[in-house]
Amino acid sequence: MVELFNSKLCAVCKGRKLLCGRPTCPILERFRVVRSVEQKLNKRHLFGSSPPSIFVGEYGYPKVRVGPLVPPIEGNTSHLDNPLKWENKTIKDILYYRSLLVMGETKADVSVRKSGRILGEVQELAMSIKPVDSEIILKRKPVLKVLPSEFAPPIGPKAELLDFELTENPRIPKRTDYVVSDELKAEQAIMRLYNWGFDEYYIIRLLSAGLLGIERKLVPTRWSITAVQDTIGKNLRREILHYPKINDYEVYFYRFLGNRYAVLLMPESYSFELLEVWLKGSLFGSERPSVIHDYEDFRGRKEYVKETAGAYHAARLSVLEALRARRRQARAVVFREVTPEYYAPVGVWQIRLGIKKALNNPIGHFETLNEALDAIKRRLEHPFEEYLKRSYILGSLARQKTLDEWLGKNLYRLNREKAGG
Repeated sequence: MVELFNSKLCAVCKGRKLLCGRPTCPILERFRVVRSVEQKLNKRHLFGSSPPSIFVGEYGYPKVRVGPLVPPIEGNTSHLDNPLKWENKTIKDILYYRSLLVMGETKADVSVRKSGRILGEVQELAMSIKPVDSEIILKRKPVLKVLPSEFAPPIGPKAELLDFELTENPRIPKRTDYVVSDELKAEQAIMRLYNWGFDEYYIIRLLSAGLLGIERKLVPTRWSITAVQDTIGKNLRREILHYPKINDYEVYFYRFLGNRYAVLLMPESYSFELLEVWLKGSLFGSERPSVIHDYEDFRGRKEYVKETAGAYHAARLSVLEALRARRRQARAVVFREVTPEYYAPVGVWQIRLGIKKALNNPIGHFETLNEALDAIKRRLEHPFEEYLKRSYILGSLARQKTLDEWLGKNLYRLNREKAGG
């Protein structure tokens, strides 16, 4: 496995020669981001408009780190913590936005019944749909690091929190008040808010702040992202199973933030699979990249996703939303190739958005599976046979019928041993 920093290679390169194969040096890029905001954050007392934003860590559970994220900026700061506004932004933009958000962290028990005044303020902040003027006092000046995450957007500077106060009333929708004050199970609350039109990132914030469910608990941000996307996805899957199948093979494709996304929809009953490769030179790539995958049929999954983790739920939700909008069902395979251009992970929101963009960018409709696979193969870099060997859905087709019957020729013929590999 190629590590992010290779001491020997980095010492020779010094960020100038890009010997790792990435288009920019991830070490120098983070230094540039930090230096660009250092003077604004070099203080213990900060006043600004939280986007609004909070973060709940997972380390030490059930005693976790929780706190508000506040920038030294007043006004409309919603773009600092809203993936819905990052459609045309670069990785450098995202790192810069996140570096402005200072986290004042305090330790708390996940049981909200044991919480104090500060957590109450954090929960009020979480419920707001508009930026809220906030004040934080830190024990020391924040440590200027930008820590990327493959799940949540990167976390910026942080320091231990001494005090936190909202200096204006948060704008809380009446429907949020209704759901939070009612005794609804978490799944009911999530789906009610989603069907009312609240975006998932707002719902994630509410769940993370311990505002949803019967027994209220803080939920680490990483867990709440997966929980909300999985919950919505399961409900959408149950709905689309009643819809008719699509009529032919459909292929969609889009490049986004150094990722290639190809989506194959087949005129069969619903199942879903994500095939993912981190190419050589990418952040988690190796000399010999391999395909990882996860799969479900119409019954869904009974155990946690094993290989693709949060990427699976993000990808599945984008596909299910597109099918629901069409009132159709299909068998779906998503191909994700991560290139060296994706030099810093910025969260699974980019997978959600990348696949949404792909599903709005059709390559074509095809009469045969072979034609559809040919269209995908031309747009991907990794040897296509490796995808086919690893794919459960395409392998199951080989087991059900010969690929000659499915494809009309043996270009992608697999034997039983390869299909199960």
